Amino acid sequence: MLTHDKIERNQALMIILVILVVAVGGLVEIVPLYFQRSVTEPVAGLKPYTPLQLTGRDIYVREGCYNCHSQMVRPFRAEVERYGHYSVAGEFVYDRPFQWGSKRTGPDLHRVGGRYSDDWHRLHLLDPRSVVPESNMPSYPWLARAAANAEDIEAKMRTLRTLGVPYGDDEIAASKAALKAKTEMDALIAYLQVLGTSIKQKQ
Repeated sequence: MLTHDKIERNQALMIILVILVVAVGGLVEIVPLYFQRSVTEPVAGLKPYTPLQLTGRDIYVREGCYNCHSQMVRPFRAEVERYGHYSVAGEFVYDRPFQWGSKRTGPDLHRVGGRYSDDWHRLHLLDPRSVVPESNMPSYPWLARAAANAEDIEAKMRTLRTLGVPYGDDEIAASKAALKAKTEMDALIAYLQVLGTSIKQKQ
C-alpha cells in the first residue's frame, strides 16, 4: 500500500505521481473549453485579418512588441475602466498564436484600435516621446523605409485557412496586390487599428 512516507522517500514514484496529478488536472480544466461556444466561435462582427493587418501582426511579433504590451484586459473594475471591455476568447479565434501576455511595461494594446489616428501611430512609432513624454519605448524608423513583404502572404493565408480562418480564394489571390506600395509601418498601424474593434462594434 502506498503511504505518504513511501511516496516521499521514492523520488521516481513521486515524479510519476506529480506528473499524473498535473496531467489530470490540466485535462479537467482544458478539455471542457473545446466544447464551449464562447471559446471556440468568433464574436459577432469579428473578421479575419486583411493581408495588410496580417503582415502587421507578423511585424508586431518580430519586433517583440508583446514583450512590453499585453493584449488582455482582465475582468476587473480598474482594468475595464482604464482599457474598456475585458477580453473574451471569441475575439482571438483567428489568432495563431494569440498575443494575450501579461507584461505591461507599456499600456495594454487590446483596445487601442480606433482610439488614435493613423498619423498619431506613425508619429508614435517614429518618435514616441513626441506624443507620450514619459514613454520609454524605442523608435522604429526602419519600419517607414522597409516595404511590406508580399512574397509569402498567399502561403500564410492558405495555411491559416487550413486552421479554420475563413479566407476565400479571391481574397488570397488579391493579397499581394493589397500589399503593393505599402511599408512595414503601414502594416503595423493597420494591425494596431483593428485590435479590440469587434467588441466595440458589438457594444
